[in-house]
Amino acid sequence: MTDVTVKALFPTPFMKVSGLLPANLVQACVEHILAADTQINAKSSLLHHTDIADPAAESPYQRVNELVTPHLTKFGELLFGQELDWMIKEIWTNVLEPGGYQAIHAHSNSFISGIIYLTESHPSARTVFHRSIGGREFIFSNDNPDASIGPYNGNKWIGPETHPGDLVLYPSYLLHEVPRNEGQRRMTIALNAIPDRLDTWGYTIRFSSHRSRANGGDRNK
Repeated sequence: MTDVTVKALFPTPFMKVSGLLPANLVQACVEHILAADTQINAKSSLLHHTDIADPAAESPYQRVNELVTPHLTKFGELLFGQELDWMIKEIWTNVLEPGGYQAIHAHSNSFISGIIYLTESHPSARTVFHRSIGGREFIFSNDNPDASIGPYNGNKWIGPETHPGDLVLYPSYLLHEVPRNEGQRRMTIALNAIPDRLDTWGYTIRFSSHRSRANGGDRNK
């Protein structure tokens, strides 16, 4: 009898933590966002962002920081094979009105990115993750009505259903977008995280966070 084995080589990790934020903290974050100044996204006028905040110093993000950090450590161990000290280097919020969208983008100068959902998300506005668009190689595909799409040939993946208080984590290089929102207002917290260091046989790179509110950065993509 022939034994056939298929392995998934070099898979991309994606973590969902259900109900991480309790209801009272979710409400505190929503109230904080509604009282804050926002900026209009460069691509969609129905998407607004708050200023980048220091999660270690600004309420209610201090508690958010405490709850998220242990999961960053676990996710980072999947990426780098070692338990490292992780920190959220920047945090901000997104308010997506009906009809708004967020264009495809990735996050720079970080290793782990995350989304915390503060409201229910309409199925049309689930976060969609994309396979890398490609470099300078020729691209061949087999997309037709008779072709089945799976994890080995699919070009995008629609994120799972989420509820207020849920957290998702993913590598910062992973392209993602939010399609046009056909439901109610969608509110989320976005974050980027870095480890204190990476060490390859004694060649060590250390990281620190210098936060600036002057640049919209990844928010405006």
